[in-house]
Parts: sequence; C-alpha cells; structure tokens
Amino acid sequence: MTDTVPNSKTIKGRTGDWEIVMGLEIHAQVASKAKLFSGAAVGFGAGPNEQVSLVDAGFPGMLPTLNKHCVEQAVKTGLGLRAQINKRSQFDRKNYFYPDLPTGYQISQLYYPIVGEGVVEVEAEDGSFFNVGIERLHLEQDAGKLIHDLSPTESYVDLNRAGTALMEIVSRPDLRTPEEAVAYVKKIRTILIYLGTCDGDMEKGNLRADVNVSVCRAGNYEKFKASGDFSFLGTRCEIKNVNSFRFISQAIQYEARRQIEILEDGGSITQETRLFDPTKGETRSMRSKEEAQDYRYFPDPDLLPLDLEEAWIAEIKASLPELPDEKRKRLMSEYGLSQYDAIVLISEQAKADYFEAAAKGRDAKLVSNWVTNEVSARLAADGKDFSENPLPAAHVAQLVELIETNVISSKIAKEVFDHVWNGEGAPAEVVEKHGLKQVTDTGAIEKAVDEIIAANPDKAAAVAEKPQALGWFVGQVMKATGGKANPAAVNDILKAKLGL
Repeated sequence: MTDTVPNSKTIKGRTGDWEIVMGLEIHAQVASKAKLFSGAAVGFGAGPNEQVSLVDAGFPGMLPTLNKHCVEQAVKTGLGLRAQINKRSQFDRKNYFYPDLPTGYQISQLYYPIVGEGVVEVEAEDGSFFNVGIERLHLEQDAGKLIHDLSPTESYVDLNRAGTALMEIVSRPDLRTPEEAVAYVKKIRTILIYLGTCDGDMEKGNLRADVNVSVCRAGNYEKFKASGDFSFLGTRCEIKNVNSFRFISQAIQYEARRQIEILEDGGSITQETRLFDPTKGETRSMRSKEEAQDYRYFPDPDLLPLDLEEAWIAEIKASLPELPDEKRKRLMSEYGLSQYDAIVLISEQAKADYFEAAAKGRDAKLVSNWVTNEVSARLAADGKDFSENPLPAAHVAQLVELIETNVISSKIAKEVFDHVWNGEGAPAEVVEKHGLKQVTDTGAIEKAVDEIIAANPDKAAAVAEKPQALGWFVGQVMKATGGKANPAAVNDILKAKLGL
C-alpha cells in the first residue's frame, strides 16, 4: 500500500505522485410526515410494513400524487445551497428490478431536476475555506429494505421506506482529499438541519453518501480544471451508501490506494459500483457501473411536469432562517469572536442559539469558552446532542457573571460548574451553599503571604534573581486559602512584598 500525506492533495506511489479526485452524491431524506407520492406515514421505529400504502406496494392501477411539502423542502434546500431553482422540472422512471422495489422502477429526475447549479463554501480543518460546486439536486423516492438475518433460507422485505422522499445532492468533482470530503458532508448536513429539510441522522440512514473516487497523475487535475476535459481524470468507482464521516474517510483512502496499485502494476480501472466494508476497512465490487441508458429512463406518464411560480419561490426564500455562513459572520462581527470560535458554535444550530442566549450582556469570549468546552464535553460524555442539553443558558450566563465580578475565580468556577451540572441549582446558590466565594479581602491575603514568606526565607531571597519562582509562592497562597484567593490580588501583594 502507498502512503497518503495528511491533508496533501498528492499521494506518493512507487512510480510517482498521484492525485485523488472526488464527487459526492448525498442522499438526504426529506423531513416530511408523508411520502413523496402517497399519504403513507414516514417515521423511524414502526413495525415492518406498517407504513405502506397501495401506491408504495406497487398495486396495479394505483397513481402517484405529488406531495407539495416535499417540493417546498427541495426548493428551500436549493436556495440554502445558493443554487438555481428550475421553474419547470420533470419526473422520470428509472427502470430496474430489485425485490424491495415493487413497481420495478424508481421515480426520479434525470433530465430536468428541480434544482440546478449552486456552490457551497466549506471550512477546512486549518480554518481556510474552499468552494464545492453543486451540479444539481433532484427529488426521488427511496426503495424498501431487505432483511436477510431472520431466516437461513429466505429474505424478508420491509417496504416502510419505499416511496420516502429523498433529495439527491450531486457535487462537482471538486473534492481532493478525504478531509475535504468529510468537511463537505458535514457542511451540507449542517445546512440541511438549519433549514429543517432533513434531520441529518446518519445512523438511521436519513443522510448517506455515494462517493465517486478516481485517481490521476499529479498535475492532470489542473489540466482538467483549465479545459473541462474529463480524459485528464481517471476512471471513477462509486462507493455506495456510506453513512458515517469516519467511514467516508476510510473508504476514500482505501479506494484511492487500491486504484493506484492496479495502475502502477500496469492494470486498468473498471468503472463499477463498490461497497465499503467497515469491519475489514476495504471496498469490494458490487456490480458493474450502469449508465443512464441501462435504466431506460423515460418521463413518468402518470405525473405532469412540475411548474413552479416565481412568487411561491420568493415566498419560500423570504422564510429561510439565518444560515451557517451568515451566522458565522454575524457572531464574529456582533460578539467579536474569532473565526475558529464562530465555526465551532455554528456547527450545531442548538449550540449557536444557546451561546447567544447566554452571552447577552456578558463577556462573549468567556461564554463561548464555557459553551464549547465544559458544556459540550459533558454532553459528549453523556452521549447527548446539544439539543438535549439540560443546563439552562441562564446558568452559564450567571457563572460567567460571577467570574467577571470577581465573586469566584476561573479555577473555582470549574468546581461550581460540577455542582451545577449535578443539579444542585444555579451557580450563585452553589457558591453560597459551599462557601466558594473568592477571597478579595487584601488583609486576609496579605496575612497568608506574610506567613509563607516568613516560613521560606531562602526561597524569598532567591526570587529577586529568579522571578519565575514567584509561581511557587502563588501556589502556596492559593493552597493556604483553599483556592479562594483572588489570583490577581495574590500576584500584586507578592510582588510588592518580594520587591519585584
């Protein structure tokens, strides 16, 4: 196997350098109570085949009826991706047989999708930004699910997912590293959650990605970008239905190395569909890659072309919430936060909202630190999302206020937070109950300083030559006062007493 240089756009091979080129197809389940073409319910946790209408089951004579809400969600997503909304789109039949597809075809959009080209700005790990082009977003229906582990001789079919509305978001081949691919999927997921058009739950399969991976010789990607000529790129393989960030990264790394080894051994890459096996950490062949003509696409005769009114699109646009990019810029300008802090906060809508609720009238940077560090760490330890946070934002605001007004030190604040998190009440109550108020009485601090200096004359004499030894005295005073002495006052008094 060859080695990937972390965050590098080239991979060292035996015969020279290679580049990875990727495009992703993200399948996002539309947040809707009903399916795309039937009134059957959508939801996780129902028993097998409990959410299936005659339309979903493919009974003869059943006609699809388009769900307007799903169309609205697709338009909203397109606007959130800064993409072109196509006023006229069309549904097509994609013909193939599979046991969990009762009709023998999937209703999708090949020729005239509802959303056209757009662009997404993505934050890289190093704080820089890169753009990923969106080629299209189209609506389609999901298939059902086959269950193979209930019997050694038979497979069972659950059609609950059959007919569920999906948005397929197709990117340009603008992704160059596994890290970029993961950052892109995270950004798309965040945008969808902000918009309320998909819940982004990857564990339930509500957001998953098909990853198209190819490799080419170093320098050829730039030639492709300059000319638009795909012959500069290698043959791509599609890895189907990858449903975690970690698996996306692992699948790309394995697949790129597999292709490079084949090419360096004089072989050629077969265009095919592959599956990622997370247990073995490798991809394996699933089937040869079909082209559009293999599916015999044609316009669905039961569905009229979809015509959207400009006024309706404008109405949806006016209802859009503040999106991640705008929120990041506003948090930086309004609260004076660094780009890094703003990016961490906007990664979850609930986290950003919580920060703003706690930051009113307080030191925003300090509030940001508590939200992104202590609160986030406790939630992660409890296996909870930020939306499940049991701690009121007012408690964080009060804790920061106690630090700002020198009632407690930053060090004592962590002890206070422990008690608050364990349900002992608001920070001010905890401070009173446990006697954690900071000692700001200079007389009491001075007394402790005098005692420590008197007990350590040699160390006191040495401080003049070695000023950094002051830290030892600070530690001793804090210890003597139970950590409650005001650190600034301790430093000032020590410096005066020791002649620094």
